[in-house]
Amino acid sequence: MSNDRSVDAVIVGAGIAGLYQLYRLRELGLSTRVFETGDGVGGTWYWNRYPGARCDVESLSYSYSFSPELEQEWEWTERYPAQPEILRYVNHVADRFDLRKDVTFNTRVGSADYDEAAGRWRVATDTGETVDAQYLIMATGCLSRSKEIDIPGRERFAGPTYHTAHWPHEGVDFTGLRVGLVGTGSSGVQSIPIIAAQAAELTVFQRTPAYSLAARNRPLERSEIDAMKAEYRQWRDKQRTSGFGVPVPEATESALAVSEAERNAKYESGWQEGTLVSILAGYTDTLADAAANETAAEFVRQKIRERVTDPEVAEILSPRSYPFGTKRPCLDTGYYETFNEPHVHLVDLRRTPLTEATERGLRTSERDHEFDVLVFATGFDAMTGALNAIDIRGRDGVLLRDKWAEGPRTYLGLAIAGFPNLFTITGPSSPSVLSNMIVSIEQHVDWITDCIVALGERGATTIEATAEAEDEWAAHVEEVGNMTLYPTADSWYMGSNVPGKPRMFMAYIGGVGAYRERCDAIAANDYEGFRLEKTTLTGAA
Repeated sequence: MSNDRSVDAVIVGAGIAGLYQLYRLRELGLSTRVFETGDGVGGTWYWNRYPGARCDVESLSYSYSFSPELEQEWEWTERYPAQPEILRYVNHVADRFDLRKDVTFNTRVGSADYDEAAGRWRVATDTGETVDAQYLIMATGCLSRSKEIDIPGRERFAGPTYHTAHWPHEGVDFTGLRVGLVGTGSSGVQSIPIIAAQAAELTVFQRTPAYSLAARNRPLERSEIDAMKAEYRQWRDKQRTSGFGVPVPEATESALAVSEAERNAKYESGWQEGTLVSILAGYTDTLADAAANETAAEFVRQKIRERVTDPEVAEILSPRSYPFGTKRPCLDTGYYETFNEPHVHLVDLRRTPLTEATERGLRTSERDHEFDVLVFATGFDAMTGALNAIDIRGRDGVLLRDKWAEGPRTYLGLAIAGFPNLFTITGPSSPSVLSNMIVSIEQHVDWITDCIVALGERGATTIEATAEAEDEWAAHVEEVGNMTLYPTADSWYMGSNVPGKPRMFMAYIGGVGAYRERCDAIAANDYEGFRLEKTTLTGAA
């Protein structure tokens, strides 16, 4: 028997992953507590409310597949859903399945300690509550811990400052204001056109330009909604077996094996489709061969030159320091065209570095810039940031962030040697950010749920990855990663955007379908690479 201080499972995070995991554990009849820092569900879609925030996976594919009834009843309105619509969807799911009653909001988990004698996790929150649980499941997200703003003197600025990852729920009105915006990753690319439409003046500070493709967003037509609903089951199967969780025709030839005219015709077709993978997955070697990649990169740069009237500005906006796709490409609506506006200015921080913030704005090596408002679109401490922010201690009191001091190591991105009964949904070394996240989330949640069932059937109370299996998986992830161009770029995939963070490729590029097969095979082979034990629960509450 359990009470709210002693439960079967604790889930950290009430986003898309945490809510689905709660739903599945309820099906098993397990008592579960979910802790959420915010005052509502939604995870990344709760926090990221900046102007223009939008998913880069099409709405009809970016949705739960576990409930056919939910699929049929929910109506998406746009090809690429905006943050408010996604948040409405997640809230609808929480209400439809009565999930809120097990979520404790406005509560941050500060520590989690594994009690070896009891075989249970002791989870402490910032409200003073301590809960023990057999299973600890981290649904904290891959892009949920914002990167610290490393601009000297930023506290001196006298005006308001905003970070795209912590946007005020009431919104911000930039009408008539001089705005300085730092960062041109996804959140910058999405917010810049909308802020520019309001502001009297917008100055964008760019260190590294992004490859951005035209999203061609539009309202969905009734006919395409009905067509997807008629074949959702088949579509879901295709998602699960695809490379990125987004079904696309499989490439069959090298970009270098065809003529320039044929290649550009295919790229143009992909450009007109307006998806992230249409150009990226067009040829077999786009992400593996530098020369092949350059053909796609130059095609996108040509599109930038066509969209930006000033050749000098177009060149500053054109990436040349890393291969196309090795930093997450963006989808945009009017991003490049915004720089044609006379009140929008671009500062190239490679040429004139940002040195400090001042009381009136920002200073570069060249001059001072004065603003009424500053916006920081400076990204995240990806993959590990949210996990390392919690004091998670496993066997012998080992702190997870100490174990990961030289980079994260996991088994399958699901489990960590020395940390029994700890599961990480879309953790480091899984497809996660290189996929349609909701497809990978469901796969992990289903695997974890099946694993808990299997433990019960075997009479086991703990499961733990072996160090050997963790080492072998790390070597495999590195080997596969090194077959691509990803490690050649300084990206958040590599941890390069956070000063002092170990540089390593933190995702698995072997493909969503192949990864699923590997996970299923490990489970079928009596959880190969894991140690299952029965613990005498002498210290259980």
